[in-house]
Amino acid sequence: MNSSQSSILVVDDRPANRYIVVHALKRAGFAVTEASTGKEALELANGLPKVIVLDVKLPDILGYEVCRRIKTNPQTSHIPILQLSAAFLSDESKVHALESGADSFLTQPVEPNVLVATVKSLVRLHDAESQTRQLGQQWQATFDALHEGVALIDPSNTIQRCNRAMTLLLNRTYGQIEGVKFREFARKEFSTDVENHDVKLAEEVQLGSRYFRFTLTPVVLQEVPSGSIFVLSEITEQKLAQAALVVNERLVATGRMANTIAHEINNPLEAITNLLYLLNTSLEKPEMAHQHLAAAQEQLSRVSRIARQILSFNRESSVPVSLQVSALLEDVLALNNREMLRKSIVIKNEWPEDTTIEGFPAQLRQVFSNLLRNAIEASHAGQEIRLRVSRLSQWGRRRESAIRISFGDRGVGIPAENISRIFEAFYTTKELKGSGIGLWLSLNIVHEHRGRIGVRSRTQPPFTGTCISITLPAKQLETSPR
Repeated sequence: MNSSQSSILVVDDRPANRYIVVHALKRAGFAVTEASTGKEALELANGLPKVIVLDVKLPDILGYEVCRRIKTNPQTSHIPILQLSAAFLSDESKVHALESGADSFLTQPVEPNVLVATVKSLVRLHDAESQTRQLGQQWQATFDALHEGVALIDPSNTIQRCNRAMTLLLNRTYGQIEGVKFREFARKEFSTDVENHDVKLAEEVQLGSRYFRFTLTPVVLQEVPSGSIFVLSEITEQKLAQAALVVNERLVATGRMANTIAHEINNPLEAITNLLYLLNTSLEKPEMAHQHLAAAQEQLSRVSRIARQILSFNRESSVPVSLQVSALLEDVLALNNREMLRKSIVIKNEWPEDTTIEGFPAQLRQVFSNLLRNAIEASHAGQEIRLRVSRLSQWGRRRESAIRISFGDRGVGIPAENISRIFEAFYTTKELKGSGIGLWLSLNIVHEHRGRIGVRSRTQPPFTGTCISITLPAKQLETSPR
């Protein structure tokens, strides 16, 4: 401690007593300011000395009252006060002095060494409290500068403190958040039941037109649970951006469908045109005309079947419905038939006809089409793609029945360093040929169906290729993902 930088205010109306105290402190290296009345002491206290040495018996205001006023003033309450008295020496007087806010009490005459040691102790106390107060202010400023809402929850499940961002995100006052049981807070604000605040939790919730993500993280100090930290962030813009990406991907898929329609329907329409011409030239030959008419009807049925597949592929559903997996995959194969024929891809199907799940057909068709198209692009001409559907009797933490759909190709495979990134938005190894959101979107849709998606891949000959498996619960979904 550098005493020369420590300013001490000495308050005593008797010059002789004041001289003894001031002389001892100056010899110890302190800078000293003097006052002889209580009113003067209150004014000089605004200069924020390190310590105030205050006599109890003053001519205008008793030292007890001066001490009380200094301690109740927020600007000066942190200043340590040493009260001195030669007249009030009883234990009751000492108790009264300490209850008025004094940090220490000495009787006069006081030994200079004891006085200096006591003042030095109070200066250390002042410096420690100042440092703690400064750190607290820095912590509070950092706490309030965070864009995410943060709340501290004590072991009794009560919200002790929250930052400014939390009040702004929820449009609540501090008083409406702090002091509330977290379980009640979560139920009221997010309609979410949090049974155990000592378990890590992460959820996304929707409040009107706004979306939020919150996490609850337990805090353990020296292996003892010490409450939790609740973090809230608004993700509305992120959700809107994701929705825009989904719309864009569907527009791209619609463009691919239009191209498929043009090629798939063109051949039967040309056949119908030719058959109608032949029919018109063979009206006098009923048997031949009947054959041409039957052939034209067959081609019309083919066009109708293709149209139904196209319409069902992108048909939306606001609620989950019962879906036959084989029918979904057949639709996807039909819509990608032209690309498979172009590369002479052989499809090997392994699926039971009666495998059903609950879900949203347009979204699952989009997932299956993304995976099949990736397998086609990764395959060389004439190679085989394997589509396999199997049942699982017990799957996941709920040990529920599930269906696994696997897409396996024998292409070049995915390098190990890329596998961890293939589901990231905008990540692509196709350069300008890919948008980088197909697998990202597929992952999100699978998660919204309470499912999982896994990847296995090899790049070392002779066995190369990739297998992507989707596991979906067979039980009914409780809510609509979109």
